[in-house]
Amino acid sequence: MVKILKLNKISPVINNVFDAKYEVSDDCVDPDGIILRSFNMADYETGASLAAIGRAGAGVNNIPIEKMAEKGIVVFNTPGANANAVKELVLCGMLIASRDIIGGNKWVNTLTSDVAKATEKGKAAFGGHEIFGKTLGVIGLGAIGVKVANAAVALGMKVVGYDPYLSEKSKSLLDKAVEITDLDGIYANSDIITLHVPLLDSTKGMINAEAIAAMKDGVIILNMSRGSLVNVADLKAALGGKIAKYVVDFPDENVINTDNIIVLPHLGASTEEAEDNCAEMAAKELKDYLENGEIVNSVNYPALAKARTGKVRTCVCFLSSAEAAIKDLSDDKAVAMRGNYGYAIIDGDAAADLSGIDGILKVRVL
Repeated sequence: MVKILKLNKISPVINNVFDAKYEVSDDCVDPDGIILRSFNMADYETGASLAAIGRAGAGVNNIPIEKMAEKGIVVFNTPGANANAVKELVLCGMLIASRDIIGGNKWVNTLTSDVAKATEKGKAAFGGHEIFGKTLGVIGLGAIGVKVANAAVALGMKVVGYDPYLSEKSKSLLDKAVEITDLDGIYANSDIITLHVPLLDSTKGMINAEAIAAMKDGVIILNMSRGSLVNVADLKAALGGKIAKYVVDFPDENVINTDNIIVLPHLGASTEEAEDNCAEMAAKELKDYLENGEIVNSVNYPALAKARTGKVRTCVCFLSSAEAAIKDLSDDKAVAMRGNYGYAIIDGDAAADLSGIDGILKVRVL
C-alpha cells in the first residue's frame, strides 16, 4: 500500500486519481508522498520513505526545496492550474481600483432613510474611469500573465508585456495585439501595471522608488503574485500622487487600513474550480512519479520521461558528482541534470547496480 499524507485540506477530486493501491489520509507515519497547499514544511521532519511532495498550487515558498533536493525528495508544483482564477481576480482588481466600488458600497450602506434620493445626491463622490482604451502593462508572461493580457485585449485595452524568459509556448498563446517591450516601456506607458513574476532575489522589491519614479502619474498597481515584490515604504510614499491605487492579494500589517491600498485576503486561487484543478494536477504528478518514476513540473529536479523497456525500473536521484558514473551504467537509460542535482531512469531485467558510486541521494526500484 502506497501512503499519501495530506498536510492541508485537499479537494476530494484526488480520490479519483489515487486508486485502491493508495492509502490517503491526514495522519500517517512515514508516507511515500505528501500533498499540501500552504502548510509550512520549514521544520517538518521527513521519513525515510518519502519520495515526493506535491504542492497544490504554483508557489513553493512554504517548502524548503533545497533541503528536500539534498534528501532526494522530488517537489512538484502545479503551474497554470489556478491561472484562470487569478486572471479573473486581476480583472476584478482593475475594476475596483478604477471605479470606487468598495467605497461606494460602504457609503450606501450607511444611509438610513430616503436612500434613493440620497444616493443620487451623493454618488458623484465615487466616480471613476473606464478601463477601455487604457494601457495595461503585464510584467511576467507565464500561464497567468498570458491569460490576463489576452483578456485585457478582449476588453478593449492596449496591452504591453515584459518577460525576459518568454517561452515559445507563451508566445504562441499570446494575442498578436500584445506589444512586447522592456521594463522601461512598461513603466513609461502603462495606466495599470500587473505583476506576474515569481519571488526571487532578483525580483524582491522590484517595485521601488526608482521604478515608481519612471511610471506615469496616477498609475494603478496590481499585485496578485507575492507581496514582497513591492517595497511598501516606497509605494506608500507615492500614494495619492504618482500611484493612484495599489491592489494587493497578500495582507500584512504594512498594507492594511491604508488609504488607496485595496487589500484582498489572498483570494487568488480561492475558487472551487482552481482548488480542484490544483489538487488533481498535484495528485497526477505524484502518482506518475511514484508508479513510473517520471518527473514533470518539479521545482528541484529535472523533467524526465522514458518509455518502459525492461522488467525492472531503477530511479535515481543523485548529485552532479555522480553524473559520469551514472551515464556509464547502461545504454537503456535516461539521464537529466538540473544544477547540482540529477535524475536517472534505468530499465533492465534487474535493478541497476549502483555500488561504488558516490553522490547517490535516493534510489527507488519499481
